[in-house]
Amino acid sequence: MRIEIFELLFGMIYLSAGVAGLMPAALMPLPADAPALAVNVLYGYALGLFPVNVLETALHLAVGVWGILGWRGVARSRGFARSLAVVAAALAVLGLIPGLNTLFGLMPLYGHDIWLHGVTAAVAAYFGWSPAVSLERRARPLGERREQTVPVGKDRRTGHPDRRLPNQVIEEKL
Repeated sequence: MRIEIFELLFGMIYLSAGVAGLMPAALMPLPADAPALAVNVLYGYALGLFPVNVLETALHLAVGVWGILGWRGVARSRGFARSLAVVAAALAVLGLIPGLNTLFGLMPLYGHDIWLHGVTAAVAAYFGWSPAVSLERRARPLGERREQTVPVGKDRRTGHPDRRLPNQVIEEKL
């Protein structure tokens, strides 16, 4: 799989997760034993599994947009994959530590977020540091092809330089 496909796929996944975190109807209410946060805006469980609040939703939106920009060729592919691997691994490790699983009361990093960030870090590390991953870029269009002034060879059947313009004579360069 090429790294551009990884960028597009993870960009769309994280962008979708960010959009879902912004919709109050997509958030399940918190259980009674959920840790308290200093930032309670849009604090709930996305899809009933993943604890999110507005700061984690903003992080998901930023990662999603960055991934899509990387797929479009605006950002560097390896840089996106490596940065995502480091950030996701740090979030997974912080989620494992009981005192830091809310990131000092700012973001919920406990529960199913731990394995989600761990899997994201592993996949991103593979694409970021594996030499087997292809870095080839798609060819960019050169612009309108009719605007290019390239001499056309003579057509075999009619003897004219271009069949669309039978009266035009184009000088051939030798």
